[in-house]
Amino acid sequence: MITRRRTLMGLSLAAGAGLLSIREAASAPALSMTELRGSIDAGAAGLRPKRGEDQTRRLQDLIEQATRNDQWVFLPPGRYEVGNLTLPDRTRLTGIAGATEIAFAGGRSFLRAEDAGRIELSNLVFDGAGLALHDDAPAMLHLFDVANLSMENCELKGCDKTALRVERCGGRIERCRVSTIGEFAIHALDSTGLAVNANTIDRCGIGGILIHRTTAGEDNSIVTGNRITRTGATYGGTGQFGNAINIYRANGVIVSGNHISDSAFTAIRANAASNIQISDNTCLRSGETAIYSEFGFEGALVTGNLIDGAANGISIANFNEGGRLAIVSSNIVRNISLEGPYVHDSVGFGIGIGVEADTVVSNNVIENVARWGMLIGWGPFLRNVSVTGNVIRNAKIGCAVTVAEDPGPALISGNVFDGTPDGAIVGFRWHDAATKDLAQGAEVLPHLTITGNRAI
Repeated sequence: MITRRRTLMGLSLAAGAGLLSIREAASAPALSMTELRGSIDAGAAGLRPKRGEDQTRRLQDLIEQATRNDQWVFLPPGRYEVGNLTLPDRTRLTGIAGATEIAFAGGRSFLRAEDAGRIELSNLVFDGAGLALHDDAPAMLHLFDVANLSMENCELKGCDKTALRVERCGGRIERCRVSTIGEFAIHALDSTGLAVNANTIDRCGIGGILIHRTTAGEDNSIVTGNRITRTGATYGGTGQFGNAINIYRANGVIVSGNHISDSAFTAIRANAASNIQISDNTCLRSGETAIYSEFGFEGALVTGNLIDGAANGISIANFNEGGRLAIVSSNIVRNISLEGPYVHDSVGFGIGIGVEADTVVSNNVIENVARWGMLIGWGPFLRNVSVTGNVIRNAKIGCAVTVAEDPGPALISGNVFDGTPDGAIVGFRWHDAATKDLAQGAEVLPHLTITGNRAI
């Protein structure tokens, strides 16, 4: 009969033969005891952590030996300095979380992998050591064409470029910590079914998690449960940088349950990304628009998000570029200011929720907005918008709706406006107010149906 005592005795005996100790095994939750039994202990094989000594060749040999037999390589605690390290197919590398450190020793690149069926990394600290990468190395860890990547419970820090770049990869990146990075934390390009879950990202210079494609197409990545703080925009611009989560040309992506604070620009920016779901995220103190779905997209579901502090709350924009088809529902948007990180040359800042085409805006609560609680359309760019059941409190104007040349139809019904001193519903021709308060029946406009609203 297999008992707990016999299992522990067996593990203790195994440790004496050069395998992992019970304590070491218990510190690697991503691995089962069965997986660890057949591992190569790098310490027992003669690899010793030592500052100032390049250990690339010895570690490379151990990894290649392990891949031939589908074994793990276990690195005991300490600092191992390497450069130009290449991970072959079936690399499985682990250590003691927070104690096993792989540091950049200099060279053209730090760590890379190419054309691999499986790569697994866990319980490791990767330290760029503040050393410059070569111009053709875009990241500390550069992995491409890895069918099944598993990166778990790792830490990445100390690099003036990107921490992790994965191209044409599938698998998962989870429970990792990324901090003090000059560019992006995680840059995924042309993914093949990637999950980026439960990571902690802090103080990255120009971006947090990027899900991009070279051309628009199905991506189907899932970005959930991440905590992202203090994303910078050191390269400047008007939105290319400074976004905690940025989805570009990637269709079918889910962004859900993330906690994002103090982004220089946007908490979640989806650009030309169709069939995207942005739900149940917390977005605090965004420097520009908290949540964007913009440019040439079809299909965006923006629901259940909490936004507190931004220059704009939620923007469903660019019908002129084909941006259309959305639901914006059950969000809380509050404390929206007039101040953004640059001089806006179009709509401007201070807007709670703005939409343009083929969109339902329902059951949202919008509070403390410096300019307009809602913006419905812009110039002629309005079509088939339904605005129902929303509560708007303390906004200069509750709802601004376009009455410029030849806009499409909109329904504004059953909303509650409280504390809107310049009007509950006002028609605008671009930036200029063109009607009195339409909630009071001031005018009848053929493209608008306005009924059943309550202004307090």
